[in-house]
Amino acid sequence: MAVLGELENAVMEILWSQDSALSVRDVHEKLWEQRDLAYTTVMTVLDRLSKKGVVHRELDGRAWRYRPALTRVDLVRTRIAELLDDLTPAERAEVARWVAAAADAPAEA
Repeated sequence: MAVLGELENAVMEILWSQDSALSVRDVHEKLWEQRDLAYTTVMTVLDRLSKKGVVHRELDGRAWRYRPALTRVDLVRTRIAELLDDLTPAERAEVARWVAAAADAPAEA
């Protein structure tokens, strides 16, 4: 799974914040509050996220509705696992120590 781009992350934040599946129009309206994007751009991003397996989509009449296929934590776990695959055991241990230290550090405001 490829790392998500800035717009893909913005779309995922919207989907994660909702309890139900959203249409392209729903997502577009929420994104419109932050940035000026074409409806077709949002549609393309959601389609790509579906192909990547990051979102599920279901047909509701003539419109697709989208919901996250992964939680935020699951997506991060997947990314980390992919990155760790290319490291030696010693490098993995070093990353694990860094993550443990970062988890213990106070959160930045």
